[in-house]
Amino acid sequence: MKNAERFEVDRVLPDGTRCSLHQMLYTAAILVGISENGLIYERRYCYEHWDLAQAALLQWDGAGDPPGPWVKEKPSDRLGPGATGG
Repeated sequence: MKNAERFEVDRVLPDGTRCSLHQMLYTAAILVGISENGLIYERRYCYEHWDLAQAALLQWDGAGDPPGPWVKEKPSDRLGPGATGG
């Protein structure tokens, strides 16, 4: 679990999971599983560009991974379609 620095929740998924977008240093991220107090998140999906992350968050129903070319999922460091060309 990582510190979410009190980001505003942009979307609550159908299963109740709280999500938000955040600009990282080199990527834009979907923060997933934000705590009630907004201080912690469970994982994040990093995208090369903000517009890709935003579109993915708006389309995602919470099942599996979010759509689009995410590059890496943290903290597992799993590579996504944006990194593998898939």
